[in-house]
Amino acid sequence: MTTVPDLLPYGDRALLVELGSTDEAVSYAAALRADPPAAVGEVVPAARTVLVVAADGVEVGDLRRALLEVSPAAGEDAVDEGTVVEVPVTYDGEDLGDVATLTGLTPDEVVAAHTGQTWQVAFGGFAPGFGYLVGQDERLHVPRRQESRTRVPAGAVGLAGEYSGIYPRPSPGGWQLIGRTDVVLWDLEREPAALLSPGVRVRFVRVEP
Repeated sequence: MTTVPDLLPYGDRALLVELGSTDEAVSYAAALRADPPAAVGEVVPAARTVLVVAADGVEVGDLRRALLEVSPAAGEDAVDEGTVVEVPVTYDGEDLGDVATLTGLTPDEVVAAHTGQTWQVAFGGFAPGFGYLVGQDERLHVPRRQESRTRVPAGAVGLAGEYSGIYPRPSPGGWQLIGRTDVVLWDLEREPAALLSPGVRVRFVRVEP
């Protein structure tokens, strides 16, 4: 059940909407994208919050009143709209065996679970182009590695907690790596630069090495 959100002041032009879960934050942000009130300018979702910046010339009090009328159910309906980005993945990640052990699945069953659902970008963060993806199969919820790697290559596909994600560039990281892709996630010559922005849906497709 969706909780009644707290609307906290964030500077003099924005409100931080506090919600109970990532699913609620996704639904709330999707509702704003589907039918944005005139008072709303920028919308920035996170794990359990949504930052909403007032449109130019709008007072925060007017923004607050508009947000109190938002129905997250409209966001749930909007989740299935739009283009699906297909991401080809070679499933030979260093942690695929560990993920299989953690989930009680075989490596092939892990791959089948990862490719057998539609993921959605809940929010971005960590690095330019990195999207935190949420899916429907709770069997793939696994903890981060006990020790982070000092370098994870660009294109590495991983799992951590309730999320899946793709590293857009080489960086340290503690996600469980299950595969790799050649897809470019961040390109300043592209509009938008981020391939996986909040609200985008993703399907992973298995390819052979």
